[in-house]
Amino acid sequence: MMAAEAGAARNTLLAYERDLRGASEALGGALAGASGEGLKALGERWRPLKRATVARKAAALRRFYGFLADEGLRGDDPSAALPRPGSERPLPKILDHKAVDALFAEIGRRVAGGKREALRLAALFELLYGSGLRATELVSLPRHAIASDRPFLILKGKGGRERLAPISDRARAAVAAWAAQVPRDSLWLFPSGKSHLSRVRLYQLVRELAADAGIPPERISPHVLRHAFATHLLEGGADLRVVQTLLGHADIATTQIYTHVDSRRLIELVNARHPLADAGRRRPPRVDAKQADA
Repeated sequence: MMAAEAGAARNTLLAYERDLRGASEALGGALAGASGEGLKALGERWRPLKRATVARKAAALRRFYGFLADEGLRGDDPSAALPRPGSERPLPKILDHKAVDALFAEIGRRVAGGKREALRLAALFELLYGSGLRATELVSLPRHAIASDRPFLILKGKGGRERLAPISDRARAAVAAWAAQVPRDSLWLFPSGKSHLSRVRLYQLVRELAADAGIPPERISPHVLRHAFATHLLEGGADLRVVQTLLGHADIATTQIYTHVDSRRLIELVNARHPLADAGRRRPPRVDAKQADA
């Protein structure tokens, strides 16, 4: 149902499977027939976990019991006994422009050194930061996905939703330089073994580069570079709806988490552009009745 009706992405399906299997083990294999008391006890066992983790696990079970009820496999829905820790959306980790410049300076040094793998790294980073690609989308790109004469890429992201990703001149040049090194019979732009580069290896490459660029590795990941893409677009004056489209967010509330980093610029924008911002400076001096009569 999650795949066929809800259109959930593969990673979402895997997360649901892990949570349901874990709950089943905790309930002695009696997940489908669990009572409200059993679920309440399960929620107590989750107490040491982070709030976001509990919310995710509870959401998976609610979806499961809702499915059983809809299909007539249960006459009741015991999920009301599950905890509701609330949904606190964490703020994204942010890289400033100086850190991004340091990363690309390090890549430039490696490329100048003539290392083949430096060309791959340059293409990966240009697409992560310049196009806002998700890690899975990036590593699984087909070899000919990016054309030298086309400044965009059509991606199929979470839930099978298609979106348009911008590809800058820099990114196309970096990809072309790397593609020339890729075996002609490769199906992937970033091949590795019999498949493509893994997300885990991409994560390692990002952190290794950060360390060499003088940036604490714990501050960075492929997803942090995607955050930087969104944040720096907003700082540059991009519309929130445009950023939502480029990131492939179904809900603009997900995109709005990036606005917190730009509060200073937004305040300056209101003060400079709002029609009433300088009304006090433009308003003519008051003239009282006596002055008017005179």
